Amino acid sequence: MKIKFVFLFFFILLLASCSSSRKISNTKTNKETITESPYKNVSPVQQVQHVKKLQKSNKSLNKYSLQYIKKYAPIAVSEMHKYKVPASITLAQGILESGNGRSQLASKSNNHFGIKCHTGWKGAKVYHDDDEKGECFRKYKYVESSYEDHSQFLSGRRRYASLFALRKTDYKGWSKGLKKAGYATDKNYPKKLIKIIETYELYEFDKIREKDLKRVKKETSKTERKPKIKTKKRAKKYYEVKKGDTLYSIARKYETSVTKLKKVNALTGNTLSIGQKLLIN
Repeated sequence: MKIKFVFLFFFILLLASCSSSRKISNTKTNKETITESPYKNVSPVQQVQHVKKLQKSNKSLNKYSLQYIKKYAPIAVSEMHKYKVPASITLAQGILESGNGRSQLASKSNNHFGIKCHTGWKGAKVYHDDDEKGECFRKYKYVESSYEDHSQFLSGRRRYASLFALRKTDYKGWSKGLKKAGYATDKNYPKKLIKIIETYELYEFDKIREKDLKRVKKETSKTERKPKIKTKKRAKKYYEVKKGDTLYSIARKYETSVTKLKKVNALTGNTLSIGQKLLIN
């Protein structure tokens, strides 16, 4: 009996020893995502005036394309100054690839440029039918991140290097070069981009210099004023003088002063007449 007890004691001790030496490891996926950088203080590029001018000259223009330009032109210009990709190209690609920001890929995943995952992408992903069924596309937290990734995608790959030797205003060369470098499989891709750029005069945004942005921002901040609060005008109130009234009694009744009563009614003396109408306020 004693031997059984000793054996049982050592067996329990051995189990406790094994369990305490077991290593517990929590595996976490090491996901590398693109740096999110919402453009909170992007300088305006007179995009509102640009859209109004287009609407005035051609009322049949696509309203969603106009809305897209109004919303994203400042970001496209900002990206142009950072990465040297023409703003007209960025906007035209955004309009075309995202269906004016209304496609499923754009609205649900903030991917405005149809950029696929490609080798090395470790950010968020979404699967969508394109050239093939269930292809992997990049997913972003912000639309602005999609714009920044588009700039980095073009400027960071050797196959697009020849585009950066072109003039910034050569939107036709950029459009053809993108197709040649393999950005899209559609043989009419350059024509579609050029048509969008010329229809909506997006080439105007390519002319905007950094110093112009600073000047516009300064002028905008000067002209911006707080809206004036309209106050309702009170209706004029009159009092008809009765027998026994004096300026003092009337002033006391309406919580004003004799001096004010005399001033608003242009009185030189204190004499009043029965039936006389006095302006109170």
